[in-house]
Amino acid sequence: MFTFYKKHNNQLYNKITELSRNKFFYEKIKLPDDFETRVLLIFFHLSIILKIAKKENLKKKSQEIFDNIFQNIEYHIRELGHGDVSVNKNMKNLSKIFYDILYNLDQHSLETETSKNLLKKYFFTKTKFVDEKMLNLLEYFKKFRDFCFDLDINIMLNGSIDFNYR
Repeated sequence: MFTFYKKHNNQLYNKITELSRNKFFYEKIKLPDDFETRVLLIFFHLSIILKIAKKENLKKKSQEIFDNIFQNIEYHIRELGHGDVSVNKNMKNLSKIFYDILYNLDQHSLETETSKNLLKKYFFTKTKFVDEKMLNLLEYFKKFRDFCFDLDINIMLNGSIDFNYR
């Protein structure tokens, strides 16, 4: 009847959430400031982190991180007042989106046309597409990837990411 979740360290989730609230996304790029956009930003940050963790062969830790992030997102959807059926449908759709982002970022570097199309697909479908905004967003994620790549993997996976984009 009751589900008890394994307690997780939410530092990485909190840090990625904090990164997704960066004013850069909403003031410079003019992304809509809504739940969907923040979840997409979380997914892009998480995909980059998991791609780096994959190189270090940390499958179990990566799975724990994935479970924790999705558990927190599910919790927030429930907080918004959605019922079980709606939550399950939303989580299924969100997991498809996450795997699409993860797969494409894993198969292609951020320097390819595919990554530009991926950003356009998820962030610029509802708004008028501006190439400069998409390139700025792409530049942000490249710098985030480079920053994380230089960190110790365990520090990064524990949420100690002090990335400041200017």
